[in-house]
Parts: sequence; C-alpha cells; structure tokens
Amino acid sequence: MPQANDLSRSLFALDQDSTLIAVIEMGQASWLIAGIVPGVHRHPLKKLATEQELLLKTLLRWKEEAETAGRTIGRIAVAFEAGRDGFWLARWLRARQIEAYVIHPSSVPVPREHRRAKTDRLDTELLKRAFLGWLRGEPDHCSMAAIPTLEEEDAKRPGRERESLVGERTRIINRMKGALARLGIRNFKPMLRKAPQLLETLHTPEGAALPPNTLADLQRDMARLSFVKQQIAEIEAARIERLQQTPGERRHAMIHLLTRVVGVGVETADMLVQEVFSRTLRDRKAVARYAGLTGAPDESGQKRRERGLAKAGNARVRRGMLQLAWGFLRHQKDSPLAAWYRARTADARGGTRKTMIVALARKLLIALWRLATTGEAREGLALRPAT
Repeated sequence: MPQANDLSRSLFALDQDSTLIAVIEMGQASWLIAGIVPGVHRHPLKKLATEQELLLKTLLRWKEEAETAGRTIGRIAVAFEAGRDGFWLARWLRARQIEAYVIHPSSVPVPREHRRAKTDRLDTELLKRAFLGWLRGEPDHCSMAAIPTLEEEDAKRPGRERESLVGERTRIINRMKGALARLGIRNFKPMLRKAPQLLETLHTPEGAALPPNTLADLQRDMARLSFVKQQIAEIEAARIERLQQTPGERRHAMIHLLTRVVGVGVETADMLVQEVFSRTLRDRKAVARYAGLTGAPDESGQKRRERGLAKAGNARVRRGMLQLAWGFLRHQKDSPLAAWYRARTADARGGTRKTMIVALARKLLIALWRLATTGEAREGLALRPAT
C-alpha cells in the first residue's frame, strides 16, 4: 500500500487518453523534450534552447494538437532527471499548474551491455518508459526526488558553505606544514593567533632564516587562512543569531532539542535538521536509507556476502553521523547504545569496530530523528537540562 510520502510510485490513477506526458533531457546548451501526446500517433521530439518559456509553449502546442485530434487534456505531467539545474524548473512549472517531477538518475533501469549506445534521444526513450510506469503506479520503474521550496534550499547553504570553508582551512594548513617540513621545521602551528608574527622568526635546523620566496608564499597562505577563519566565524555567528531570534520556528526548535543531547553540538544539529530531519520521511528505514547507512548485500545462488555501505544517500549526513558515533562513545559511554557497541566489539578486531560503528551511527540517527520529530528520547540517552 503506497503511503502519502512514498515517491516510488504515483498516488493518482493515470488516464492516458487525457494526460500529456513529457520528459526532458537537460543539457547546458540545450534541452531535448520528448512527449506522449494523446490522439497523436507519432511521439514528438523537440530540441530547445535552455529557456523555460519555449518549453511551456511547446507543451501548450502539443496540448492543442491533442485537442485537435479529439482528446480533452486535463493533465500535463513533465519529468526530468536531477542534476546541475536543481529543482527550479519543477517549481516554475508547478506554479503554472503543470505537474513536474524530478527523477533520481540512479533509479532508472538501463541496458547492461558492455558498450551500450547512449545518446540524448535514447535517454529520453528510457525516461519515457520509466516515467510512464511510475505514473501507472507500478513499483520499481523509478523513484522521484522530493522537490524543496526555495526557502528550504537556501536554509542548507550556510552549513554547506561552512563545510567547504573548513575543508579549505585544512588544505591551507596542510600546505603550510608541508612547506615548512621540507625545511626541517615541524613545530609551527598556523592556527595560533600569533602565527603571522612567529612566521618571520622561524629558522631552519641549520640556523638560516626562511628563504624569501618561501616566506612570501607562507605569508600569502597565512592571509588566506585568516580570511577563511573570518568567514567561518561569520557563518557561525549568523546561525546563532537566527536561532536566538526565532527559537520557536520548527527547524530552530528541532536544533535546540538536538543540542540538548550530550555530545551533539550546534553544527551537527543544524546539519541533521537542514539535510534530513526537515524532510518528510516515511519511517526509520527511509531515514537510514537517505543517509546511505544501509548495506549492499550480494546474494546469488550459494553466494552470500556484504559489500559494505550502499553510499547512495546524503554523503554529508553519512560523514557527520560516523563522526558523531565515535564521539558518542566518549561522551555517553554509560548509555545502552554504547554498551551495545562494546558488547559486539569485545574481540578488539579493527574490522569489527569499523563495521559496528556504522550500525551504531544508524541506530543513533534513528534515535535523533525520533527525538527531533516526535520529542521521544531513546531510553538511556543523556540530555542536558532545558534552558
């Protein structure tokens, strides 16, 4: 029985004689639109410039052709694959009373020949078959991505920008340490407040000052590092200000609730809420699957093996939860979840610990999801007093 938030099949009956179906193969320079028009024997195929108004005119022209052939079109359904263009076109079409869907590219079955032919025209044929089966309500044809609002997409930007800046900060620090290590200097810490002044006083083990070109390079890196640190601080300060200004807003309330869990900070709570907990997910299995914390079994005949994580979900959530799970063992070592992990890793084998930390991350993610969405705290989960 399909549920209200089940995007693996359509919830509405398909009357193909009154439904105009179209799929779009989107490129940077052009769009290729293919349609199934009731009353028209040919399947039209049209190459357009990347202009939404031209797309709308084409759909309306096909609708007129169907009505000329004696069909009454009461529904126009359009689909395209998720990609670089995001979801703006789906929102634009829906604002004009056209059903628009975004297909997960990995959910569309494709031929498995070693060297299969691949062109935009053939891709539209695959999309038409998958989309038509989805509209009929048949399972396993393809699955759709949830289309976020502009505000929901914008709310993710600060966390993702901070993640990018933290990576850039790490790259700059590693580059500076590598340059100094080539000169035999290993005790310099670029993150110190006085690091720019200390840089000019460094000497090699031979007692020589830093070469002028190397010093200039390191000073430029230090300036970049200072700028990146400033931007990270601005993002964090703006987030705290937003949380304080509207603490009752749904997402902000969820963040405040998650930060009460011992071992969960504001950054992790904000990432979890913006990336996964604000979505309408069906059940705990859907939550784990969205985070890519489910397995990928390989079973055929006598063969039974596990190929590790599927890694088909949100990579940010997966990385964050694995880091949080390791920290959870330190901050909540007396909790039932930590005891469950220790009991299953008593053999002290590294492979066992790595496997079970993924299971712990999955259990912890589901526990935090229930806490954020229903307020139900898992038994034994240590919480800070409410402020």
